[in-house]
Amino acid sequence: MNINKLLHIQSNTLTATKGKVLLSEPLMADFYFGRSVVLLVEHEETEGSFGLIMNKKIDKSLNEIVKDFPLFEAPVFLGGPVQTNQLFYLHTLGDLIPNSLQVMNGLYWGGDMEVLQSMIETGVINNSQVRFFLGYAGWETKQLTNELKRNSWLVSDASVSALFRTKSQFMWRHFVRRMGTNYEKWLKLPENYSLN
Repeated sequence: MNINKLLHIQSNTLTATKGKVLLSEPLMADFYFGRSVVLLVEHEETEGSFGLIMNKKIDKSLNEIVKDFPLFEAPVFLGGPVQTNQLFYLHTLGDLIPNSLQVMNGLYWGGDMEVLQSMIETGVINNSQVRFFLGYAGWETKQLTNELKRNSWLVSDASVSALFRTKSQFMWRHFVRRMGTNYEKWLKLPENYSLN
């Protein structure tokens, strides 16, 4: 079997822009990016790109990681290899969190952390409205463009529902399946291909 033919069935048909997701090609063996779904939070050819890995859940609670945070039963995800000691968050609260930035319709990132903490303390929000990340994925100017040309990533549309409600262990498969029958072979490849 020719792996290159299997992986590179066709070139990316969607353009990488803010609000799109990147699906790693199935043989990427990187700790952070293997079988990852990365939401592009920012993407500028001249400035670089900023993304958050959506499907790498950490086996620790938010309050184990951030000691002075209000008690809140929310999962934390590994956002990427950059600034892994820093907490980032996505939410569906819009203008209720001042200074948050819209990523796509109905989804925002960042904003005033004190306001978020106050809303948690008063029980105004629940854990289905916010997702926390340690670290982020970053690309320098044109770095992501070059990786896309090498077919390291497949660009896909996403919805807030798919990003927040799909279980992390099934998310990569969910998005690849949505790309159509051309990518069914990706789903049949084992994660540790080199061991077979």
